[in-house]
Amino acid sequence: MLNYTIRRLLISIPTLLFISLAIFLLLELAPGDPMAQVPLTVPPEVKQAMREALGLGEPVHIRFWKWIVQFFWTEPLHLFDSWFGTAWAEGQQRVISWQTRSPVMEIVAQRMPQTLWVVGLSYIIGTLIALPIGIISAYRQYSIFDQIGTFVSMVGFSVPTFFTGVLLIVIFSVKLGWFPSIYDTTLVVNDWSSFVLQLKQMVMPVFVLALYNAAQISRFMRASMLDNLNQDYVRTARAKGLTERVVVLLHVLRNSMIPVVTVIALGVPTVFGGAIITEQVFKVNGLGQLLITAIQANDLPMVQSLTFIFAVLIVLFNLIADVLYGLLDPRIRYD
Repeated sequence: MLNYTIRRLLISIPTLLFISLAIFLLLELAPGDPMAQVPLTVPPEVKQAMREALGLGEPVHIRFWKWIVQFFWTEPLHLFDSWFGTAWAEGQQRVISWQTRSPVMEIVAQRMPQTLWVVGLSYIIGTLIALPIGIISAYRQYSIFDQIGTFVSMVGFSVPTFFTGVLLIVIFSVKLGWFPSIYDTTLVVNDWSSFVLQLKQMVMPVFVLALYNAAQISRFMRASMLDNLNQDYVRTARAKGLTERVVVLLHVLRNSMIPVVTVIALGVPTVFGGAIITEQVFKVNGLGQLLITAIQANDLPMVQSLTFIFAVLIVLFNLIADVLYGLLDPRIRYD
């Protein structure tokens, strides 16, 4: 297992380099100019000086190399300095946002807690709800519980999150006044009342995302359980006199989790990427909204860095899912 993990990590290096090159070139070829927001009264020589200050006067390969070095070397050094108080990264040039003129990673670190609180909590809740629903629905196929679960899952997966979010705002904020319609990112939790207010403003966005995640994962869990319930090893386990609880939860569930682990693991990077539409609806100041703002402002360093962070997370959690396969199924060997 260790040799396989090391080998996969080494293979990930050229994969990430290729992804970074693709992201950089695609954004370079995309329409739009960071100088488009500059007023027309600004002289052309001033605009050219501004372009050179942003590094746009250098060749493409030089800018790509600087971005890669700053992302993989300078930013980790600054992170190390912030943790241990050293000065290894002193004087090192960082990836700077064109829109705010601040280091990209500092802005990402500021937005990350909001995203993890809302999107991360909704993903955990959705997963915890989806797994038992999928197991019971498969074990009691075509029962009333299965039909209700199937209906709710289809609704949750089919109805877009922006419609569900607006519907909840109209009902619970405008009509009933139970929850705030806009997420207050400036709220500081320092007493019980502020903690209750924090929970209230998280209820609707967390519910919208948890419903969508639970609908998707529960369908995979149900389908995987149904594939394994009629296998020969299940009949053999029952013939040995094992209780139904042991057969379902120990034998069937363990084998059924292999495809579900893939869905859950590949869904984790979307947590860090933020729920772009839901964050826009509820005004959650997270990474999803940051990405939209950067795209609208032609802030290429921010868009490149965020997109590449998502790609790194996808590669990482693909590796984690592959390792979990071997833990769930002893028949899988990597050596």
